[in-house]
Amino acid sequence: MIRTEELLLNVGPQHPSTHGVFRIIVKIDGEVIKEAIPVMGYLHRGTEKLAEDLTYTQIIPYTDRLDYVSAMTNNYVLVHTVEKLMQLEIPERAEFLRLIVMELQRVASHMVWWGTYLLDIGAMSPFLFAFRDREIIIDLFNELCGARLTYNYMRVGGVKWDAPEGWIDKVRKFIPYMKDKLDEYNALVSGNEIFLARIKGIGKYDAQTAIDYGLSGANLRCTGVNWDLRKDQPYSIYNRFDFDVPVRDGGDCHDRYLIRLEEIRQSLRILEQAVEQFPADGDIMGKVPRVLRAPEGEVYGRIESPRGEIGVYLVSKGKDKPFRLKFRRPSFVNLQILPKLLEGETMTNMITILGGIDIVVGEVDG
Repeated sequence: MIRTEELLLNVGPQHPSTHGVFRIIVKIDGEVIKEAIPVMGYLHRGTEKLAEDLTYTQIIPYTDRLDYVSAMTNNYVLVHTVEKLMQLEIPERAEFLRLIVMELQRVASHMVWWGTYLLDIGAMSPFLFAFRDREIIIDLFNELCGARLTYNYMRVGGVKWDAPEGWIDKVRKFIPYMKDKLDEYNALVSGNEIFLARIKGIGKYDAQTAIDYGLSGANLRCTGVNWDLRKDQPYSIYNRFDFDVPVRDGGDCHDRYLIRLEEIRQSLRILEQAVEQFPADGDIMGKVPRVLRAPEGEVYGRIESPRGEIGVYLVSKGKDKPFRLKFRRPSFVNLQILPKLLEGETMTNMITILGGIDIVVGEVDG
């Protein structure tokens, strides 16, 4: 009989597969994980407390630094919540621009996940392909707002800059290109038997567990729960477009993988309709006062980010700064299930499970 001893092992905070400055303390017996304790807070900047001393417009760049892989949706959820409290009307052209950049951001975010997830598991080429194609979206954003990662693009009442001449045509050309590339991604990886052996049946849980842990996004829809805020509680102008919500019922890493790839396809479908319906002219800012003062009250605004439900709870005392601001960060909430999923798993499956949750540590720590 082989005698083994329990060991405490640190994974991170510098390990590349922790997707940021994140640490897991694992208690292992041989190769089997007996206990896993996530340790977070290395990136904590106190964004919610800092926001109490900032005007609503000044807070926007801070949202960029939360989920920095999906900064456009972070920008939007803040301004959307303030607009909800102020009951502002947003010009149609501004709403189209917002929706287009958010769906481009969803595609770019899932491409980062796809490339890094395959890199975690041991495949190098997909990472290079994903970043090659994401670069087209980054160039589009750079042309629109002068930034490549942290955009500061949304404004309460609209957007900061209009689309430059020819920009919508570039988005239109990108859509068929990306559809072809998505077919290539699937042909390259999705049927690979080594890859399937690594993710099928791994990190499995059911719908009730997902609901109990408050999971959202692909982490919820992989259990058969059909819930997407763009469909179920439409915001912006999503109710004008025809698209499907990818749902699977296996609840494992494989289903989460397939859902995210299909979400790219559905985002391209939304973009296809949006560029055809894009208004020829119009304002990009609504009628907002020079100094923004939200009326006294409280409000919760939420949207569907690439990682799930991101929300803002806002309390206003009628001043130009929020009295209290709280983010519901999907990476933080989705991460809570990790210790349960890792218990009894092997070390080789740990990175597969963590990568399958799809966290951005800036959003975990806030």
